[in-house]
Amino acid sequence: MSTQASSPDSAAPPVPTGRTPLIKVVFAALIGTAVEWYDFFLYGSAAALVFGTLFFPKSDPVTATLLAFGTYALGFVARPLGGVVFGHYGDRVGRKKMLVVSLMVMGLATIAIGLLPTYASIGVAAPVLLLACRLAQGFAVGGEWGGAVLMAAEHGDDHRRGFWSSWPQAGVALGNLFATGVLWVLAAVQSDAAFESWGWRIPFLLSAVLVGVGLWVRLSIEESPVFREARAQLAEQDAAERHQPLLEVIRRYPREVFIAMGMRLAENISYYLFTVISITFLTTYAGSTGDKSMILTALLLGSVVQFLVIPAFGALSDRVGRRPLYLVGAVGVAVWSFVFFDLVGSRKEPLIILAVVVGLVLHALMYSPQAAFFSELFGTSVRYTGASVGYQLASIFAGALAPIIALKLLGTVEESNTTAVAIYMTVASVLTIIAVVAARETARSSLRHDRVTAPRP
Repeated sequence: MSTQASSPDSAAPPVPTGRTPLIKVVFAALIGTAVEWYDFFLYGSAAALVFGTLFFPKSDPVTATLLAFGTYALGFVARPLGGVVFGHYGDRVGRKKMLVVSLMVMGLATIAIGLLPTYASIGVAAPVLLLACRLAQGFAVGGEWGGAVLMAAEHGDDHRRGFWSSWPQAGVALGNLFATGVLWVLAAVQSDAAFESWGWRIPFLLSAVLVGVGLWVRLSIEESPVFREARAQLAEQDAAERHQPLLEVIRRYPREVFIAMGMRLAENISYYLFTVISITFLTTYAGSTGDKSMILTALLLGSVVQFLVIPAFGALSDRVGRRPLYLVGAVGVAVWSFVFFDLVGSRKEPLIILAVVVGLVLHALMYSPQAAFFSELFGTSVRYTGASVGYQLASIFAGALAPIIALKLLGTVEESNTTAVAIYMTVASVLTIIAVVAARETARSSLRHDRVTAPRP
């Protein structure tokens, strides 16, 4: 158990008293997260729709898509590095500065993708440049999540933290909504040839506007008061300059890192199963290559529903606890994966919508309380690093590999094996359930605890 840290006494450096209204902080976290994940999800959708043809044209359709998802997966590999770097400086110099930097890096990388020449223009250099941009995206988003949820969690109160910190999570759904919405509009007004020729670039270039809005909002908020208190305590102990957050996480919070990683597996894999893989399955395996609008409509509606239910589930976690919702969600996505592909493969729009919406609601049962849950696991002086490392390391084994593993398990277009994918999802859910059972309930606990700054016995 964590020892509650005492408040800084009069010898400690003064802690600033300025306080940004909580709603403004939450909005800054929401809009910034939405922008970053708009950029990140846009790549996944484009990989499923056009990147295989444009950047890997020498391969058959399934192999080209696998290669496109390979560059997609490498973005996840960069996320733990981003989590470590942004977490380190976020725990040393502040959450706000790192959130501004992460948003700028993500925006520049996404705009660059929209300007990239294709394989037909510059040959093998095209996928290499695409890979470089994807790595920059992964690095940026690796630092985004931890900072955004901590700003909301550390500005809020103990009894409503699940609700307030769920809004950055809703920003992920909002980002996917933006990305899918733009793609849906383009699919509706353009031919497949026009979209493949130049239309796919538009959503990436639109990122410039969204990044500008996000930066304007984030620059106007104050630093987390809980972080300022922890910095004052470190300064009082003459430890601020020697503070190494990653080493302290490894030394004092290893169990919490593994718990966070285990809890991420079912949540992360199920999300990409119900979004990115559903696009590929319908357009490549279910014989509906000429009509991308059905799955985009389903994803659009699913994102709207998920955006609405995430704060509701976050508030519910404040009342019943984080663990019950997480367990229901983990079991739910395992069960739903056995019917999901049959519904999508029916090629009937109402059934496709049902498949995606229910899947994303079940995912939200885990994703909603996750921000508060992870924030409460770690002490303040290492919270950015600990939450980011646990969250992002799991992404390599979960979201990064999920599209590749799922496509391999599906097999050929002629003889797809959807049951194998469902079993894969079930194994991930079992591991997540084990992690949740091993975790203590953290709802309504104080964030003012720290094994690093607490007095030694």
